[in-house]
Amino acid sequence: MSRRPADLLAADLLAAEPERSDAARNRRLLLAAAQRLIKTRPVSSLTMEAVAHEAGVGKGTVFRRFGSRTGLMIALLNHSETELQQGFLAGPPPLGPGAPPLERLTAYGRARLDMTVTHLDILLEADSAGGRFLSHPAWAASTTHVGFLLGLLGLGPRVDVLSVAIQTPLNAAAVAHLRNVAGLDTDTIYGQWETMVRFLVEGSHITTPPSDPLT
Repeated sequence: MSRRPADLLAADLLAAEPERSDAARNRRLLLAAAQRLIKTRPVSSLTMEAVAHEAGVGKGTVFRRFGSRTGLMIALLNHSETELQQGFLAGPPPLGPGAPPLERLTAYGRARLDMTVTHLDILLEADSAGGRFLSHPAWAASTTHVGFLLGLLGLGPRVDVLSVAIQTPLNAAAVAHLRNVAGLDTDTIYGQWETMVRFLVEGSHITTPPSDPLT
């Protein structure tokens, strides 16, 4: 029985099998070619033939490595998620360590939104059951990171609900609605998201002034 995209996504992100050096080299070559292509065209138009041509290999090489176009899309998503996690864990600031926590949080939001937009079709298909992403290890890693930054910003000690609330506008279903129904472009979505985050963080530090005992 063939696995659904969500099952493939979980398997690919959770337990990639060790690769031979030549297979790993081919995978990196093909993913780099696919990434170059999606910078200039919609992901929906990406074909196995186009990736093979961009990488300078035969189409059969792409099919042997990824099996199908869905397999290629899942591998691209996995690669992008790994890059994003490496970026916020150990990359250069402001996404990585070294910048103030609010700058890191807003940089994470931009990076997460861009990734969601790039892989929107496959993310929507992978989460077709609804809410599956909430229990996925990729979401858990991101939630831990967001919660850590919120703690540094003084919003702790428990920020479970706030961590979910901050990330929700960046998930595939929300982004699809904001783009396709509300008609917003990516920059507008990010601008409104950043405003919301800054209001939440700055508002949490507003204290009520003491009452005047003479009034």
